Amino acid sequence: MRIGLMVDATCDLPRKFIDDHQIIIMPITIRIDEHTFVDVHDPGAAEGYCQSEVGKRGHAAETASLSVDEIRELFLGRLVLDYDAVFCLTVTSTRSPIFANTTQASFAILGAYRPVRQAAGNNSPFLMRVVDSKSLFAGQGIGAIEATRLIAADTGPGPIRERLSEIAAQTYAYMLPRDLHYLRARARKKGDRSVGLLSATLGTALDIKPLLQCFQGETRPVAKARGFEHGAEMLFGHAARAVKRGLLVPAMCVSYGGNLAELEALPGYGGLAEACTEAGVTLYRSIMSITGMVNVGTGAVALGYAAAVDGDTF
Repeated sequence: MRIGLMVDATCDLPRKFIDDHQIIIMPITIRIDEHTFVDVHDPGAAEGYCQSEVGKRGHAAETASLSVDEIRELFLGRLVLDYDAVFCLTVTSTRSPIFANTTQASFAILGAYRPVRQAAGNNSPFLMRVVDSKSLFAGQGIGAIEATRLIAADTGPGPIRERLSEIAAQTYAYMLPRDLHYLRARARKKGDRSVGLLSATLGTALDIKPLLQCFQGETRPVAKARGFEHGAEMLFGHAARAVKRGLLVPAMCVSYGGNLAELEALPGYGGLAEACTEAGVTLYRSIMSITGMVNVGTGAVALGYAAAVDGDTF
């Protein structure tokens, strides 16, 4: 059975990994003033974005994922011919309409694929499964990594769906933004009042950075750090301890809204890399998607892993 994997552009993984495993990227269109970007998780485009003046205006961006009709056309025009089953792993449904749009499109696709496949001489059924990752950015990458392993092992669609749902419920994603004013402006643009003016002003004045966690679709602050470098050290130390306790998927995803050499120079990164090597955990690092940088700002760090328990405190 030919099984494909689709993720949306917010899923942070190295481009080589995406290409090697033929992962399909669902694009997201971003409009900032008169500039338009189509995010397909291209590292060159992402690096250009974070170095440009446009990136400073990212908080005002309008983003648009594929519509129900566009998803339907993508599948009926290509994917129902290329694969016998496709898993669509989306960013958390609590932060984006992508899961809802893809689920709605799946009903139309599963009701219309037969003539398309029959015209190509294929009378076998086609399966489409939409899975809410309940995570975002680097956290979303963990489910995708596990999916590629299962597909390579010729696992059937039923066990794959069950495993991806299990991993989604136990994936921890963290974000460390650099600029609280940017974060507040973006939250205000989206109607999210989680970062108030007073907290943003005080945080900037005192150089306080929040550590944000996304778990089972809920995003909340879990710690504060005095300065970005201290926050990075706290975050990487927390992740290294999780690695030593044991992960459900032997993978750690880290993404950065800028040049990866800057990521490697942050305090604590070396310790995390060493912990992963010792535990046999693969450390996947990538430039954050343009969509991710639009939402949390350039220069931010995102990190994700799956664990049975994440009881360690910062």
